Amino acid sequence: MATELQTLNVAPARDTDDVDAAEGSDRETLIQTLPSPDRGKEAYRFLFAAFIIEGVLWGFPQSYGVFQKFYSSQPDFQGDQNNIPLIGTLANSVYFLGAPLATPLAKRFQHRQKEVIFAGWVICVVSLVAASFATSVPALVMTQGVLYGLGFTALYFPVLRMLNEWFIARRGLAYGIMFAGSGVSGAGYPFVLELLLSKFGFRTTLRAMAVMLFVVILPVLPFLKGRLPVSQQGALRGLDVSFFGQPLFYVFAFANLVQALGYYVPGLFLPTYASSLGLSGTTGALVLAAFNLATTFGQVSMGFASDRISNALLLVFVSSFVSAVASFLLWGFAASLPTLLAFALIYGWFAGGFVILWPKFGSILSEDPGPVYSMMAFGKGIGNILIGPLSGPLMAGQVRPGYGLNRYEPLILYLGSMMLLSSLSILGWPVRLRSAP
Repeated sequence: MATELQTLNVAPARDTDDVDAAEGSDRETLIQTLPSPDRGKEAYRFLFAAFIIEGVLWGFPQSYGVFQKFYSSQPDFQGDQNNIPLIGTLANSVYFLGAPLATPLAKRFQHRQKEVIFAGWVICVVSLVAASFATSVPALVMTQGVLYGLGFTALYFPVLRMLNEWFIARRGLAYGIMFAGSGVSGAGYPFVLELLLSKFGFRTTLRAMAVMLFVVILPVLPFLKGRLPVSQQGALRGLDVSFFGQPLFYVFAFANLVQALGYYVPGLFLPTYASSLGLSGTTGALVLAAFNLATTFGQVSMGFASDRISNALLLVFVSSFVSAVASFLLWGFAASLPTLLAFALIYGWFAGGFVILWPKFGSILSEDPGPVYSMMAFGKGIGNILIGPLSGPLMAGQVRPGYGLNRYEPLILYLGSMMLLSSLSILGWPVRLRSAP
């Protein structure tokens, strides 16, 4: 339905509740002593630490496709094949589904944010050690899936809150750089995991990953500190949920949900598809690495664009529509490595950049982008959870020459349809946005 909306003001980014709580000369003194946002050594140190956190902790579940291929070939797990994708899906989706709860908790307990970050990091490490002792798919689901996701969620949302303090005018670019961490690591993880799994099996591989998480994350933890002083008054203030009354929120939410219903399909199945083409496990890891690396550039470029292009709906359309075309034409007709690589690069670039628009949605709809971000994450989590049970039945056929190698045809058509619906859902909502003075 076509609906004309009046010009909307992008809500000005506020320095936070703690500054607002100060009055008169105290407020002026506080503002003058605060580190400058968007620039300076402290801001860049924080962004570097956030990049490492993203790369190491989030890049690992993003490369689950290599584990899925390995688990699917293990005799011990043959009786529960349909639930193997659920491991990676939950490792990703617990964070998204927990967002509406984690966001207010991160605000309420911001005076304990360092302890929460530390606890989340420890849980991630412990989850991989526990998974290395698993003897069944349900045990892997609970450890490598659910427990890892819970640890990452506890750690991540305080970091996002700090990022919103350090970056205001350049927030889109900052999110793009941070999120690119998982793309950079995702270009290396598949090769490392493929090598370790083939030589040592999943138990030693998971333990090695746990050691790596401990050693790499520990040195950057001191850099994870907020720009603003923590006050109990600011922490106790309620979240701004007025965006629920704006029709544009539901437009963004629907486009985001539908995009999420397909997004992780390539990440889960590209290595398996490469194997069906007769390519080696290393080549399958190469395709997944290309996908993750393209996501890196897509997220940085989308963050750069979102700081400069006011019409978020245009960005949504471009991201989802190009992803749909790439799915239908490139993956569908991929009968060789070059075509499959082309799909991985184009889809990764455009579909991977979508998540960078969440802070943009938040800035349009509310003074505090956190709650809007959490609702978009929740929608993505719902989509991710459903991918697991949907993907198994969509791959019932045999591999033979043809569109999607026959076996993957329903899966590819499903992916392309979700991306196309996401792009078309925002048509008819012309919105002109201008920054507030």
